[in-house]
Amino acid sequence: MFEKIKEIIADKLSVNVDDITMESSFIEDLGADSLDIVELIMALEDELEMEIPDEDAEKFTTVGDVVNYIKAQGDE
Repeated sequence: MFEKIKEIIADKLSVNVDDITMESSFIEDLGADSLDIVELIMALEDELEMEIPDEDAEKFTTVGDVVNYIKAQGDE
């Protein structure tokens, strides 16, 4: 799952996939702004065929937050 999410992030944020870790901050490490994050969430929803409510997406600050959220949704 992490590898797939990394590929989507690298594509949407134009960063090297090798620079993305679970601890990477979208804003500080990957240079994303709020619009980039919205577009990224939309891409993840499309790719993973799931809905991510805005109130949940607002809590994402690191790549790990997204990975853990998606894993948790899969367990429900």
